[in-house]
Amino acid sequence: AWSIERPPGDTAGCTFCHTSSEERCSTCHQRHQFDPAVARHSEQCKACHWGKDHRDWEAYDISIHGVVYQVNKWNPQEFDFSKKLADADYVGPTCQYCHLRGGHHNVQRLSTVYTSMGMSNADRGAPLWKEKRETWVSVCDDCHSPRFARENLQAMDEACKDAGLKYTETFKVAENLMLDGMGEPMPKDLAPDWSGQHIWSLKIGAYHDGPKYGGAQGESGEFRMSNCSDIERICFESVGYWMTYIMKGMAHGSWNDATYCDGSFGMDRWLVKAKAASEQARRFTALEKKTGINWVPSEFWRKGDYLEQLTGTRIVKEFPGKTIFDLCPEPGWLDTHHAPAE
Repeated sequence: AWSIERPPGDTAGCTFCHTSSEERCSTCHQRHQFDPAVARHSEQCKACHWGKDHRDWEAYDISIHGVVYQVNKWNPQEFDFSKKLADADYVGPTCQYCHLRGGHHNVQRLSTVYTSMGMSNADRGAPLWKEKRETWVSVCDDCHSPRFARENLQAMDEACKDAGLKYTETFKVAENLMLDGMGEPMPKDLAPDWSGQHIWSLKIGAYHDGPKYGGAQGESGEFRMSNCSDIERICFESVGYWMTYIMKGMAHGSWNDATYCDGSFGMDRWLVKAKAASEQARRFTALEKKTGINWVPSEFWRKGDYLEQLTGTRIVKEFPGKTIFDLCPEPGWLDTHHAPAE
C-alpha cells in the first residue's frame, strides 16, 4: 500500500511488474522469440527481481553461483540451455534451476521466504517449515552434501535472527517516542494514510494494539515512505530494505551482500540513526517545555506537495467519516487487513 497510494508516475517500476507482467508467459519467454532456451537464462528474472526491497538479482549476481554463471554462460559445454531444466547438466545453478526446478512454475515452492518477503520475526526452525526446509536442502543436494546445505541454511537462520533483534530494537525506539507524545509529527498531525485513517504507520496489529496507536483493535497501520516522521522512515528502510538484503544475501550465497552492502552493517547504522533521532526529539521537547514553546507541526505535513492525489486524502474529502474499508467491504477484499489468521 505504501506504493499504490502514490501518483502513477512514482510507481511505474511497481505497476509494470505487478500487473500484466505477472500474468503473461512472454514476460519470461519473450514475445518475439518464445524460446524456452531464452527463459532459462538468469537474466530473464532480472527485469523484475532486483532493487532495494527485493534484492534477488543482485544477491545472486555477486554470489559464488552468480560468478560461475557469468563467466561460463557462453560455453554450451558448461550451460546447455537447449536442454530441459530436469535434464540440464550445469556447472552452476541459475535462478531457474533452483526456483523452477524441473520446469515447475511456482517460483516460491523452492523458497525460504516464509513470511512477508523475509521481513518478519518468524521462528524459521519451527515444525511448520520443516517440509519447506527439507525441500530447499534437496535442491542444494544436486551439487553439495545435505550437511553443507543445512549448515548454510542454519547460517541464514542465525543472520535473520540477529537482524530481527535489530529490527525489534529500532521499532521499540520509535514506539516509545510516539507513546511519549514526542514523535515529529504525530499521526494526528499528518494527512490520512492510504485508507483514510490516522493510524501510526508502524502499528502492526496485535503487536501495537490499543487506541494510543490509532485504529481499531487488531487493525494494522501501513508503512509510509513519505509524509511521516524521520524515525518512522528509518524503521521502514531498516526492515523493508536492509533486513531483506540479509535474508536474500544469505539465501543466495552472497555473504558479503548480507554483511556490507547495507545488510547487517546497514541495520547497525539505521539503529544508531533511530536512537539519535529519538534523543534529539526528547532534548527539543525538554527545551520547549522549559521555555514555554508550543510547537505546532507545519501545514505541509497535512497537505504535502501531491497528497491531493492520494487515496486517503480523496476519501476524507469525498466521503467524510468513511474509510476505504467502508467503501470496499465485500468479503476477501484486501484480505491482508481483515482476514482471519488462517
